Amino acid sequence: MAATPEKKVKDACVKIIKDFDAYYFFAPANGYGRTGIPDIIICHQGHFLAVECKAGKNKPTALQERELAAIHRAGGSAMVIYEDTINNLTEWFERRKH
Repeated sequence: MAATPEKKVKDACVKIIKDFDAYYFFAPANGYGRTGIPDIIICHQGHFLAVECKAGKNKPTALQERELAAIHRAGGSAMVIYEDTINNLTEWFERRKH
């Protein structure tokens, strides 16, 4: 079975996350958590990042936008990553190198 376009974005993100040896997990979408939580939660050198993965012309939902904004208000980082913006994730890690 071929990977969906969004799965390809997630896979590319995981490769980058692993390259930087960061802790990460996929937030469960099983009905027990809050709606709109970003796809990938990352911690790297004490910095929090949440990533919402999208493909094509898909946009974050209103609930996803609400969660991304709440993360920013709490002092964390959050971003939406598309096929053509995957470098933004690498740049986030690069800015935090010690």
